[in-house]
Amino acid sequence: MGQVRNFEARIFRALRREPPESKVHRLAFWVLIIYLALMPGRLLPGVAGQVFGGLSLFTFLLLLAFCIPLVWRWIFGRFLWKLRNRLIMTYLLMALTPIVLFVLMTLIALYGFSGQFAIFAATSEMDTQLEHFSAENRAFAMHVAHLLAMEPGAKSVALPEMEDTAPAKQEIGVQVAAFHDGKLVPISPASLQASDITQIPSWAKDHFSHIVLDNRKLYLRAIDMQTIDGHTTTLITSVPVDKQSIDQVAHGIGRIELVPNLPMNDETSASGDQSMAGSNKPPKSKVRTEIDNRKRTRQEARENSIAGGMLPPAQHFYDIPITFYAPLKTTDWVTGELHDTPTIVTSRPSLLYQRLFITSLEIAAFVQNVLIAIAAFFGLLELIAFIMAVRLNRTITRSVSDLYDATVEIDQGNLTHRIKVTRNDQLAALSRSFNRMSYSLERLLSEQREKERLQGELAIAQEVQANLFPRSSASLPMLELHGACYPARTVSGDYYDFLVFGDSGLGLALGDISGKGISAALLMATLHSAVRAYRYAGEDLPVAGELAVAMAAENGNGSSNGHIDPFLQPGKILAQLNRHLYRSTQPEKYATLFLAHYDGLTSKLTYSCGGQLPPMVLRSDDSVIQLGCGGTVVGLLEYATYEDGVEQLNSGDILIAYSDGVTEPENDFGEFGEERLVDVVRRHRHMPLDAISEQVMQALRNWIGGQEQPDDITLVLARQR
Repeated sequence: MGQVRNFEARIFRALRREPPESKVHRLAFWVLIIYLALMPGRLLPGVAGQVFGGLSLFTFLLLLAFCIPLVWRWIFGRFLWKLRNRLIMTYLLMALTPIVLFVLMTLIALYGFSGQFAIFAATSEMDTQLEHFSAENRAFAMHVAHLLAMEPGAKSVALPEMEDTAPAKQEIGVQVAAFHDGKLVPISPASLQASDITQIPSWAKDHFSHIVLDNRKLYLRAIDMQTIDGHTTTLITSVPVDKQSIDQVAHGIGRIELVPNLPMNDETSASGDQSMAGSNKPPKSKVRTEIDNRKRTRQEARENSIAGGMLPPAQHFYDIPITFYAPLKTTDWVTGELHDTPTIVTSRPSLLYQRLFITSLEIAAFVQNVLIAIAAFFGLLELIAFIMAVRLNRTITRSVSDLYDATVEIDQGNLTHRIKVTRNDQLAALSRSFNRMSYSLERLLSEQREKERLQGELAIAQEVQANLFPRSSASLPMLELHGACYPARTVSGDYYDFLVFGDSGLGLALGDISGKGISAALLMATLHSAVRAYRYAGEDLPVAGELAVAMAAENGNGSSNGHIDPFLQPGKILAQLNRHLYRSTQPEKYATLFLAHYDGLTSKLTYSCGGQLPPMVLRSDDSVIQLGCGGTVVGLLEYATYEDGVEQLNSGDILIAYSDGVTEPENDFGEFGEERLVDVVRRHRHMPLDAISEQVMQALRNWIGGQEQPDDITLVLARQR
């Protein structure tokens, strides 16, 4: 199979075509190869050439059968892929097909009408000649009857009237037979005597005139009977139907052909049955013999047919020959039975038109001109309709093509591409909608890029802010610490920090910036930097005099190097930060801040609360006190002052500092509140601080439920060892 596929691929690549994929396509290819291989064998002589010819014909028919679905697939896959071609096909099926069918029906009807009219004209001309012939026969019959009445014993009857015109009559072969009381009476001159009529047919009746078939020849015959004094005289006049008489009938009609010896189906069947009944041949041989007899009989009949007239040349391109068949009723002279003699009339529309308007050619010309004018007018209307349809088709296909080209441009990333709209219809509205969609996509992608840029910047800000928080929980030998911050967005506006002073001193800060997001985070970074700056600035401040040494000794945080810690007075730091934020930020920007200094030697906590929710101390006996000493928020009033507070921590006491994101989340039962916070810490106070913090967060998540976190959450826990 692999070699076969490779052969197919090489052949099609040589033809610059794609290799076949479907089974039908591959079978058609191999049938074509076989057909081409069989073609030279047809040139062989004898039976071999006939065998190869039959095989090649069968292969060709098989190839056609395989090509039909391939062509159908190509039509729907390639040709009808374009909307323009589909619309053209739709127009053809909807409009042109009924027109073509109507025109075909009209042409068929006109052809049939013309043929019937030609047959009618031919039979009418024959009937006219029969009437004239019958009238002459009646007159001669009365003459002969009177002669025989006056001379009963006459041995012959003279027809002087016919004798005077005998040469003209003999040209057309007129013959007469007279009978007196059933006995043949000779006619003079003898050239008029009908030698083939020896008796009156048994079926004969008075005033008979018809075309008869006698001895396989056609005649115009008339029979008239006259009774005088009890004696009946019968006169039979006969004229053979030959080319001369047919020429007279066909004048102005065209060409007429009569086939007198062609038997009808019933006659042929009867004769065939009789011959088969008297034969002992096998059934197949009998059937073959019957078919041969029928063919021979019909061929002989056509050879003995009577034809007359001439078909003139065509006057114009649509003056086509019209051939029509009709049975002509003829009487069998022996039996009197009627037979159908095939009659073939060939004419032209111009001849039939002249015969139709033979009495008024001027009116015919006028009617013809009117019909031509109406046809031209209809043709003009059809041309206008076609032009309008083409223009409408172009508007549809152009709009679809523009939309397709625009989708390709959009797919390639060219969102600035716009469709030029000049019309005001539904397709134009669709193009405008596409333009609006392209603009919206361009705007959304621009916003997405801007959002991604901001997300990148926020990620950097989050990383920077994460570096601002303490990297690990600081601890002293006598104090255990833990802090956690959970932003509501990418970055947080809450702030906490641990500042370690030597082996026994600690600074603690917790704040909340007004607002959320990047602006609050930037202000939080500013506050963080300021607090750190005050912290490290104290290391470089020289202390002169005994006052500085005495203050350091009194507070137990001094050192022999003459330096003091500014965090010993948190209220003053809050006042300085308040002025700094007030002067460097917008009026609506402010912060709440809790600052505290812990002295590990004395277990004292000096603090000041600047508008922050008061931290709480959970005593070892489960009592709770709040650290509310301080002042207003930071950065709102320029000259705000802040008081310091001091609290003694005992072993097992837990300091709880938090932002409003811990206590203010709500559900259907209200806020989470400080009592629930203290209760969670109290129930888990024996656990490590990070575990207590996780229990608090779990309780908050359960309280909030599926809602979004409303605010930044910051929690700082400190436990005296």
